[in-house]
Amino acid sequence: MSVEIKLSRSNRIYRPNELVEGKIVTKLSSSISHQGIRLNVNASVNLQVRGGSAGVIESFYGVIKPITILNKTVEVLKSGRISSGTTEIPFSFWLKDPGEKPLEKFYETYHGGDISIQYLASVDISRGYLHKSLSATVEFIIESEKENLPEKPISPEMVIFYMTQDTQRHSLLPELKSGGFRVSGKVCTLCSLSDPIEGELTIESSAVPIQSIEIHLLRLESILVGEKIATESSLIQTTQIADGDVCRGMTLPIYIILPRLLTCPSIFAGPFSIEFKVTLVITFQSEQSKVHTKSNFKTLKSWHAAESIPLELIRTK
Repeated sequence: MSVEIKLSRSNRIYRPNELVEGKIVTKLSSSISHQGIRLNVNASVNLQVRGGSAGVIESFYGVIKPITILNKTVEVLKSGRISSGTTEIPFSFWLKDPGEKPLEKFYETYHGGDISIQYLASVDISRGYLHKSLSATVEFIIESEKENLPEKPISPEMVIFYMTQDTQRHSLLPELKSGGFRVSGKVCTLCSLSDPIEGELTIESSAVPIQSIEIHLLRLESILVGEKIATESSLIQTTQIADGDVCRGMTLPIYIILPRLLTCPSIFAGPFSIEFKVTLVITFQSEQSKVHTKSNFKTLKSWHAAESIPLELIRTK
C-alpha cells in the first residue's frame, strides 16, 4: 500500500494568492475503509543557532521556536472506502484565502544553513485504531506575488573594486608584499534572482604568478536570540573564472547563475535576516598552495588575496 501527493504543476512553484491543485494517488492491493482523508498545509521559518555562532547564548535560550506562516487543514473526503488498484483523489486549496489575514508574511522558499523557509502539504488517511494511517508529504515552492514586484529590467547597480597588497588585512607572502599586485574590476551589487551576477575583472599587475581566480557566493544568516544577534556566514557555491596564470591587462567576465532554493530575496525581518555577498578570491602560486589545495573561505592564507562585496537579491516579474 502506498500514497503519494502529485501537484498539478511539475515545478511546484506557486504565488501566495494562487489556488493549489493536485491529486492524492493511492496504490492498494486490496480495498480499505478509512475514517476520512485530510490534507494538512504547514509553512514555517525554522531557526537554529549553532554553538559556534552563539556560544553560551544557545545554552541559555535553547531551541528557538519556528515562526509559523501557514497552518490549515483541508478535508478532502469524509469516511468511506478506497478500492484496490490505483485511485486518484483530486484536491484544491487556497494558500491565502480572500479576506483572511495571514499569520505571518509569505516569505519565499529558502533552504539555508541556520534558517530554512518551507511550505509542506501532508496527507493523512486515518484507518482507525487497529490499522496504521497512510501518509505522505510534498514540498511546494513559494515565490513573491507578482503584484508586489518591480518590473524588469531593474537598473543594475555596479560597484567598482580594486585589490592590492595594501587592501589585504591578513599576512601575505613576502614576495607578494614586496613585489605587489593590482586587480581592478566591477560587479553587480543589486541582482534579480532570475538573472546571473555579472561583472568583470582585470589583472593589471602581479609579481607572483596566479594559480586560480574564484568567486564565492556567501549567505549571512542572523537570528535574534534574546537581546543578542547570532550571525553565521556559510558558503553557497564557488565559481572558478580562471585557472592558471592570467594574462596581464586582459578583462575576464564574471557570470554566476544563482541556485534557486539556496537563495531568496534579501530579508530583513525582526527575528531574523538573510543577506548575501560575493567574495573574489585569488590564489597565487607558491609551495604552500600546492600542499593546501583546498581553502577555507573563512580563513585566508598568505597566498590568497580577497575582496568581499555585499549583494542584494530581489525578485522581479
